[in-house]
Amino acid sequence: NATYGILGDGHTAIIEMASASGLPLIKPSERNPMHTSTYGTGELIVDALERDCQHIILGIGGSATHDAGAGAMAALGVLLLDEFGEPILPGAEGLLSLDHISTQQAHPKLSRCKIDIACDVENPLLGINGATAVYATQKGATDEQMPQLEQALENFSQVASNDCNYPIGLFSNTGGGAAGGLGAGLAACLSATLKPGFGIIADTLKLENQLDKEKYDLIITGEGEINEQTLQGKLPVGIARLAAQRNIPVIAIVGKLGSGAELTHQEGITSIFSIIDDAQDLQRAMKNAPEMLDRCISQVIRLWVASKAKYE
Repeated sequence: NATYGILGDGHTAIIEMASASGLPLIKPSERNPMHTSTYGTGELIVDALERDCQHIILGIGGSATHDAGAGAMAALGVLLLDEFGEPILPGAEGLLSLDHISTQQAHPKLSRCKIDIACDVENPLLGINGATAVYATQKGATDEQMPQLEQALENFSQVASNDCNYPIGLFSNTGGGAAGGLGAGLAACLSATLKPGFGIIADTLKLENQLDKEKYDLIITGEGEINEQTLQGKLPVGIARLAAQRNIPVIAIVGKLGSGAELTHQEGITSIFSIIDDAQDLQRAMKNAPEMLDRCISQVIRLWVASKAKYE
């Protein structure tokens, strides 16, 4: 089972691919990117199309897959065939035998739907910074599988370029390697657009108008870990930059302060607080997160109220 949301306009669906194709859904011992598929993510998109959604925002973090979105496309009616005209197997294994892609039988409502892919990583599809090299091991790939996984994506890029009239050079674009190439695959075959996640959120919610319409005293944002990568357009820095233009202080509540967390101060984050309040392992921290978050927020607000009372 997986869920997704539809905004108040009734036509914009917000889908998180990890809800159907994410790492937490399978045990570490079961993870194998040669076989895991994005088919379930495609089923969510189909459901949104059947509900007459004309704009889909697809978040692609935390995937367990490495199939360049082939599974999702198959669910949407795209034909991915081997040299004998048979459907390929699920997962990266199938991409090794991919010989032809046809979108002629794709879901008819796709032509009236805009797909924006929220992507906050800069990795391309292939190469030393690509999907295989950077992400495959965390999805369960063995050393022996790594060359096959890279070959699978290389083969997909060649076939998609030929059959979908997608310039091969565009597979070098930043973000194409996210979610095992899901972004690159949907961009190549379904004309989806990869955009920074915060930009999509800000545009969809008309965030700048919201900030200008009311007088805000404080903004609270959050992240699992704030580090130097947060500077690469992630949400906490995105909102902090807008807030800084309006002289609104921003407090970040996080699980961990990583290397380079202090660099976010110059981008508008006033202060950072970790919810971790004693020595504990990751599993315990995740289990106790709601209680620790509540305590942390309580202390932050007490400090905020006291400081306001002193200086007003």
